[in-house]
Order: sequence, then C-alpha cells, then structure tokens
Amino acid sequence: MYRTAPLGKRPRWWTELPLIAVVYGLYTAGRLLVRGDVQSAVDHGLSILDFEKTFRINFEHPLNRLFTDHPLLGIPADFAYASLHYLLTPALLVWLFRRRPEHYRKLRTWLLASTLIGLIGFTLLPTCPPRLLDEGVGFIDTMRQYSEYGWWGGDASAPRGLGGMTNQYAAMPSLHVGWALWCGAVLWRHTRSGWGKALGVLYPLLITLVVMGTANHYFLDAAAGAAVMGAGYLLAGPVLRLTDHVRSRFTHPVAGKTTEADAAVSGGCETSAGTALPRTTAPGSPAGAGRPGAPETLREADASDHHIPRQQARGEAGEGSPDSAATAAR
Repeated sequence: MYRTAPLGKRPRWWTELPLIAVVYGLYTAGRLLVRGDVQSAVDHGLSILDFEKTFRINFEHPLNRLFTDHPLLGIPADFAYASLHYLLTPALLVWLFRRRPEHYRKLRTWLLASTLIGLIGFTLLPTCPPRLLDEGVGFIDTMRQYSEYGWWGGDASAPRGLGGMTNQYAAMPSLHVGWALWCGAVLWRHTRSGWGKALGVLYPLLITLVVMGTANHYFLDAAAGAAVMGAGYLLAGPVLRLTDHVRSRFTHPVAGKTTEADAAVSGGCETSAGTALPRTTAPGSPAGAGRPGAPETLREADASDHHIPRQQARGEAGEGSPDSAATAAR
C-alpha cells in the first residue's frame, strides 16, 4: 500500500497546475528576454572551451566527432535531446503527485527552485553553445546534420519554423543535465524495482553524454547544471517552510484573539477565553444529575409521601424487630 500525505498537506491538482504553469512561463519568458549580446555569448563560450582545454576536460570534442561519424549514435541522441527533457520530467511529477504525495511538495519545490536559479545563470552569463561556434573550432551541429530524421530544424530542439521562440544562447547552466539529475534522484529514491533504480543512475549519465555529443553544451555546462540542482535542493526546505508560514498566517486566526463566543459569563463573573465552567446541579442532587445519559436515581421521600412506610434506622427498637422478640422471651 502506498502511504498518503496528511489531509492538510496533500497536494491538490487545481493549485499545482497553475503554480507549475506560472513558474515554467516565467522561465520560458526569461530565456527569451535575456538573450544578451551575441558577441559576448560567443566570447563566453570560447573562454569556457579554453578553460576546459587547459585542464583537458573538453570531453565534448571527441563525443561530437563520434556522434557525427556514426548516425546510429547521433540520430537517437538527437531524439533524446529533443524529447526526453520535456516528457520524462513532467511524467515523473504526475507519478509523484499520484503515488508519492507525501514527498511531492519537497521534490516539486526542488525542481522549481533549481529552474529559477538556472534562469539567473542564463541572465548573468549568456553562452554560445559549441555547435554555434565557428567551424574552425571543430564542432558539428548534429541537430542540423540529422534534421531530416526529426521534427527539429537548425535551432536546437525547437520544431521547424519555431526557432525564434527559443534562446539558443542559454547554455550555462545545462538544465537538460539538471532536470535529468532530478529525474534520476526520484527514480533511485522512490521506485521499488531494481530496473527503476538502475534507470535512475543511467539516465543522468546518458543525458550528460547526449548534450555534449550533440554539441549543445560544454562539459562545464553540465557541471554547472549539477551545481544548480544542488543549490535548489538546499533551498527547497527553507522555501517550503516560508510558504507554509505565509499560508498559515492567512488561513488561521491570529493567536490570542478572542471572539464573543470564547468568553463565558457565569454569575456576573467573566471568565477568560477557553476556561471551562463546571456543570452545577441542584442542592441535594447526586453528582451527574441533569446530564444526558445520567442514571436515574430515587429522590428523597418528603412528608407528603404518607403512603411510603417509614423504615427504622439501625439500632432503633421496634415491635417487629428480632431484638425485641428476644427480650420478651427472656
């Protein structure tokens, strides 16, 4: 059986959909608005490539040659780059919402916070991807090379004719790698089958190879994507606590405030809010009398009840008592 979240914390689809749509809309609009200067983006790309060559971590060069020389590798890689990023991530969000609701809010917040951090990176450091550098640098755009096999054109993973709706200089950090790491963590931590856990390990590694082999990202872009996801993970807890605090301020009355119903008045004495008043009974009545469900008790006989014979008290002499009979016999 799957565990369910407490009723007060269980996510509701009619609040989740607008939230995710707003954040993704901000992300998409931000990518388009912060395109920056093309020459500065090219300069940033060349600087990253020079840094990688210095430390011999420019793994994108040999991978790109491998994908361009072997269509059996390059074409599936282009399909993976153009589709999995937009299919697997929302599919896992829906799966978490339905099957792991107790973990959904934390993981959703982690993903959204990381995405917004990535938008800051696109703004501060517009970067030209390897495939858009001069041919003399040594990269080939596999998306353009194999475009006849898919729906994309020469503008990254955008469908043909829609290249203007994407920012091709949003390469640093790589959210393809970042989102893939999120998917891998979800699969590893929250699936119960060995296949699911194996996919959680292999999927981020596969996407990292794909983004470099297709010349869409540098190795440092992939490393930055992992760093962004780490920062988003650290921020997810504080963000959730902040939102819960704000929500509680608007959905619960402020502590210490009282209403007219909170103050009880008895015998001219006003009690404080929340003070319970004891129930009282009539003088001579047994405890509990007058309460619903209290047992019925015999009332004390009074002088008007002449038809009830008076019982003698213990030790009181009477004609019919055993003690008086014994005295008469003596």
